[in-house]
Amino acid sequence: MFTIRTVLGAIKCSSTHCWQKLGPTVKKFGNMTNVFVYGTLKKGQPNHHYMIDGTQGKGKYCGSGVTAEKYPLVVAGKYNIPFLLDEPGSGQEVSGEIYTIDAQLLQFLDEFESCPELYQRKQVKIRTVEWEASDKMLGVQPDADGMLLCFLYCTNTFDREWLKLPYYSNYDAFGKFGQPKYVLRECR
Repeated sequence: MFTIRTVLGAIKCSSTHCWQKLGPTVKKFGNMTNVFVYGTLKKGQPNHHYMIDGTQGKGKYCGSGVTAEKYPLVVAGKYNIPFLLDEPGSGQEVSGEIYTIDAQLLQFLDEFESCPELYQRKQVKIRTVEWEASDKMLGVQPDADGMLLCFLYCTNTFDREWLKLPYYSNYDAFGKFGQPKYVLRECR
């Protein structure tokens, strides 16, 4: 299976890696959790099909949002991959999409994102911008302030020089925001 780990080769590991257990469950719809995607998994991006095609598990688009805290979002590595650096308070509020997904898709995303070695799954507050989830069975709704807890994939195992790279608030694999273009690879 294709993972970021196989693409990047050697990955730095430390004993500080952790990833959190599944978040809240939605009783009427089964075990579901909210995830926030900001990179190649968004609509119109090269890996979006994993979020919606159902082959890796069930996911439903709920809306768009931004991180409540600022984070550095950089494009790095030989494949120009987006990395949200786990340095809350610096950078910019990062735009992305909110999905509610089942445990099977969450497990796939953990493998796809090489979690916990390369990326770590972290629960953060997301401020919703647009909300499209009208299916009451999902039981997913932002609070009165428009906030929602979601998992996102960030990294604390990065080259400290990346903090000197340009920070982005939005990512596009095709270079729309003046970013280096994502280098698409063949699955092995």
